[in-house]
Amino acid sequence: MENDARGCDGMKRKLLALCLAGVLLAGLCLPAQAATTVQDDWAIYLYLCGTDLETKGGAASQDLMEIVHQKIPDGVTVVIETGGAKQWHNNVVNADYLERYVLQGDKLARVWRGDAKSMGSTQTLAEFLGFCHEHFPARHEGVILWDHGGGSAVGLVMDERFSYDRLSLPELREAFAKVYTPNAERPPLELVGFDCCLMATVDTAAAMQGIARTMVASEETEPGCGWNYYGLFKLMERYPGMSGTALGQAICETYMAGCRAARVEGSATLSVIDLTRLDPLLTAYNRFGGAAVLAACEDSGFFAEFGRGAKMAENYGGNTPSSGYANMVDLGDLAKQSARLMPEASRAVLDALEDCVVYKVNGSYRSQASGLSCYYAYDANPKLYNLYAGAGASENFKVFYDYMLTGTLDEQTQAYIMEDLGYAGESIEELDTLNDFESSGWRVSVDDEGYAVLTVDPETLATLSDVSFQLAYVDEERDLLLFLGSDSDIDQDWKNGVFRDNFRGVWGSIDGCVCHMEVIYQGKDYNLYNVPVLRNGEPCQMKVAYDFDAEEYYILGVQRGLDSRGMADRDMVRLRVGDVITTLHYAGSLSGDEEFELVAMDDFVVNRRTRFEEMDLGDGEFLLLFTLIDGRGESTYTEEVIFTVEGDDMTAEVA
Repeated sequence: MENDARGCDGMKRKLLALCLAGVLLAGLCLPAQAATTVQDDWAIYLYLCGTDLETKGGAASQDLMEIVHQKIPDGVTVVIETGGAKQWHNNVVNADYLERYVLQGDKLARVWRGDAKSMGSTQTLAEFLGFCHEHFPARHEGVILWDHGGGSAVGLVMDERFSYDRLSLPELREAFAKVYTPNAERPPLELVGFDCCLMATVDTAAAMQGIARTMVASEETEPGCGWNYYGLFKLMERYPGMSGTALGQAICETYMAGCRAARVEGSATLSVIDLTRLDPLLTAYNRFGGAAVLAACEDSGFFAEFGRGAKMAENYGGNTPSSGYANMVDLGDLAKQSARLMPEASRAVLDALEDCVVYKVNGSYRSQASGLSCYYAYDANPKLYNLYAGAGASENFKVFYDYMLTGTLDEQTQAYIMEDLGYAGESIEELDTLNDFESSGWRVSVDDEGYAVLTVDPETLATLSDVSFQLAYVDEERDLLLFLGSDSDIDQDWKNGVFRDNFRGVWGSIDGCVCHMEVIYQGKDYNLYNVPVLRNGEPCQMKVAYDFDAEEYYILGVQRGLDSRGMADRDMVRLRVGDVITTLHYAGSLSGDEEFELVAMDDFVVNRRTRFEEMDLGDGEFLLLFTLIDGRGESTYTEEVIFTVEGDDMTAEVA
């Protein structure tokens, strides 16, 4: 492990030095250069909502430092609005106001100050865009939004001073449309960028269609380093007249260079979307949804098969109980996983994606990233679905998830399916869930080799989208059940409905401390896991990859999970030597029926030899139970199997 070179204290000292050197200047009137005529090649308008990213760690101040540190070239103007944070880690920005600054050359001048307003408000964003467009127009105008992001359903930009008010995608479009008249053929903006997590979605692209020619955003959560503004403006100094597509490519390349420097590139993603080519993708995506609706109406088992594909596809934001659910999946990978079910519709999506995603970068543990993600209801949460229904680009997928989550469709929607989608059936039946079946639909046994075997009958099997297992340590003497996590490392025979465990008495650990692990993604080359821990006393999620070729685990970084509002933290960093890590496990009483709680277990200090690896769990009793999840997201658990380990001997019996 290496020390993190981007510490907040060092950053504040550098900012202070810059302030004392006169690089950051403050003034209350517009500079003389702010003419209403177009005279510059590029103007970048940065909407910098600091929120808790700034308050807790100074992330926005660090990016301000990067911008100021690189001389802005002639012909390029940068306008910045600051706000949204309770505290700023520099002596220039005042947290009690909205403020606007302009960079020209190596000077940052405050040109406006106003009363604090929510940066998660449509009107606040529109006022900033109008100010920039009026006073600092350019031949090429680009807007960058900086803050948290939560994907299609949750939106972006969260103001901690105003009850964490945020912008939904419809509100985002409304703000831009107040200033810029949408034009599909000749968009008024050259570029819109999202220095936020999880915003490279097909729904975000649809919201920005006609507003900007090019969109730059990340499918996955962003690491703590965020965009590399120093490297970006250094390239702009060399090529000030670059197009929006070229600027997008420069953002991607400098971003990955920054991620590599911080050693958090493994799960990084960033893509450039040509929004003028988006129409074919939106059409193909909606037809993809329509084909899914028709298939589900003809056979309710389709939800389970489609769900298996979504589970196997690359997904973003964690999507586990301890990290929270962003419910975002890679659109291209989902189409590939569905190719057998809907070959024509899937192929059309892939072709259209290839055309409109003009550039992308991704780390080795995000190899399936196609450039745009889409919504999938991994957690079957009606509240998140309702948010998605107000922001989604595909009417057909809204119908699909409505049917999937509720099991019924109202008369108006049924009429739409029959008349507009051409469903030929007489009626659409209410869906069964896994919990409608008796537990006699599955049976758990122990085979002759001592493995736990789950056998599922054909009727129940047709409802299943996923089978995994939970593993726990049993301590009868202390009346304790300590869950070690979940995994899908089982032999799966979907054709015959037979699932066989692969428990070998080992589990993931870090420096000899057993961890709670949740599988995020299972691919051909690697698996991804989520491991809840405390880092220096703060709850966070450790992201771990298992590389099949190397046969080793790699710690990709640590970050906080999604917050209660569904926003992702763009704070993934490497473990640092000296960090105190505390493992967390869900634990409860064997004899009681109370809820299991996340409890702290082992502490250790990170050193340069810290590794994540499998370890022998030793002697004891371990409880394994299979988890069954149906196509509607409902889950149930099977009977328990108790494994008893004594030395080299391991026996099993159904409890």
